[in-house]
Amino acid sequence: MDVIRILIAILLPPLGVFLQVGLGLHFWLNILLTLCGYVPGIIHAIWVILRK
Repeated sequence: MDVIRILIAILLPPLGVFLQVGLGLHFWLNILLTLCGYVPGIIHAIWVILRK
């Protein structure tokens, strides 16, 4: 299941984080990082998915 979340996180980082943690701090932080730059959003999303 983590492989699917990681693939989703590469395509749409906030969606990958949402599937892992829901509407929490990490979700909103990931939206902010993705708006600032796509790569920081991907890195954060993968970190959140692999951390849990």
